[in-house]
Amino acid sequence: MYTKNLLILLGFSALIISSSACRNTGKAGDQDRPNILFIMSDDHAYQAISAYSDKLISTPNIDRIAGEGILFTNACVTNSICAPSRATILTGKHTHINGKIDNSMPFDTNQVTFPQLFSQAGYETAMFGKLHFGNNPKGVDDFMILPGQGSYINPRFITPEGDTTITGYVTDIITDLALNWLEEKRNPEKPFLMMYLHKAPHRAWWPNPEKFEEFSAKTFPEPATLFDDYKNRGTAAREAVMGIRTLLLSYDNKVLPGAIDEAGITNDDPRNRRYFEGSDYSRMNEEQRSIYGPILESISDDFKSRWPSMSEEEKRRWQYQRYIQDYLACISSVDDNVGRVLDYLDESGLAGNTMVVYTSDQGFYLGEHGWFDKRFVYEESFKTPLLIRWPNEITPGISNDEMVQNLDFAQTFLEAAGIEAPGDMQGKSLMPLLKGDTAGWDRDAVYYHYYEYPDGQHMVKRHYAIVTREYKLVHFYYDVDEWELYDREKDLMEMNNVYKDTAYADVVARLHKELDEMRLEYKDSPELDKKFIDIYMKEE
Repeated sequence: MYTKNLLILLGFSALIISSSACRNTGKAGDQDRPNILFIMSDDHAYQAISAYSDKLISTPNIDRIAGEGILFTNACVTNSICAPSRATILTGKHTHINGKIDNSMPFDTNQVTFPQLFSQAGYETAMFGKLHFGNNPKGVDDFMILPGQGSYINPRFITPEGDTTITGYVTDIITDLALNWLEEKRNPEKPFLMMYLHKAPHRAWWPNPEKFEEFSAKTFPEPATLFDDYKNRGTAAREAVMGIRTLLLSYDNKVLPGAIDEAGITNDDPRNRRYFEGSDYSRMNEEQRSIYGPILESISDDFKSRWPSMSEEEKRRWQYQRYIQDYLACISSVDDNVGRVLDYLDESGLAGNTMVVYTSDQGFYLGEHGWFDKRFVYEESFKTPLLIRWPNEITPGISNDEMVQNLDFAQTFLEAAGIEAPGDMQGKSLMPLLKGDTAGWDRDAVYYHYYEYPDGQHMVKRHYAIVTREYKLVHFYYDVDEWELYDREKDLMEMNNVYKDTAYADVVARLHKELDEMRLEYKDSPELDKKFIDIYMKEE
């Protein structure tokens, strides 16, 4: 596919190296401006990357980024939900500042995004995949983005020239688009910023046919907290609606509607019928349906033969396996495609001057606490994968456990490119940590705030929190007034709220003070909390 371009690059490499002109910057005499390749998947849990844990899946290509760069083990988000996380990444500001506090509230289009700053500084910019909000990304020269959530099968894309539909599997297609731009469309006289954004593994999970068949035959270990009863937690954990048993049999678990009828289920959620009539399955052509059909029939046959006689515990286990099979199958395709892009960078000679970042818009529950989805400040949702490779700048194979956030990405990329960051950005550049200078890092706590309640679906209560490496202090508010404290070192699974434990009285007092100071620092307040609640109530 790119043989011709590769030969040209190799043939002129000596000339490029010796020339005083800057082939890869767009600025004469400024030969060191790096390319930035920002790879982000959607809802990719850190515990489903083998660089973090190999209990569930092997991800050798994503692991390559850590093996050749740095792995952050305490990376986290400011607001664990898709569009707000993306807005924070683009602006370097908390969601109460950029306006995108939840998936419904509008993004403040007056906000400056880091791609705009890269474009103004002479970078060529491109975006392929899932943006999630807005149809005309600011500061992006070339783009093909999915509308909203997008589709796994035969997806439609928004482009500067209009909409187009491409036949195939979305993870492969997004990669094809990215590689085509790198090979054929970019200006080699300029450095580039590319945002390569996967839809996978977002709900509802459709693997490609090969992965679907492979992973649906596997059995995966259950998390220790699959049957959590939340007895030592507050109202929020008990009332959230994101348990494995709330997964929809067709929409999520891929049971054919006819099999649900045959199993004698009479109160089936109507979304199960609509799913096979109006989403990814309905987008398939006849050839695709003929490939998926036997796998769907196999799943449905297993369901019909076992479901009617299962206990509630067995049903949770069955739904967990179906969920995790499809989720991990989607990730396996992401890993394969990340490998395609890394191989291209290596073979084309671009790797040496390209910072490669892999992350997700937030974490995700893979059955922990009996849940799927995200939203909470609890660990699996709050933490996000972050792996960065930058040859000759980052020592290969290192890790870091400092408290870093998606809030920091914009300023990091800007400093790496030698572009001045606006003074109103709220993050911190990770450059000291990338260089191994932990003494130059002065943050010991991060701030979190989640707003999307009551959302009618998952019902995770509004809350804000301060998190250090040792502790997590959380305030749930709006229809409750509850505080929780977790000892992150002694209680790794966050099973025990110790807020009222007298042994932690000094910790509680200190963190309350620091939380108040942090809310002031980030310009958050009870008045803003009320403002956003009032707006929500008016919209309702």
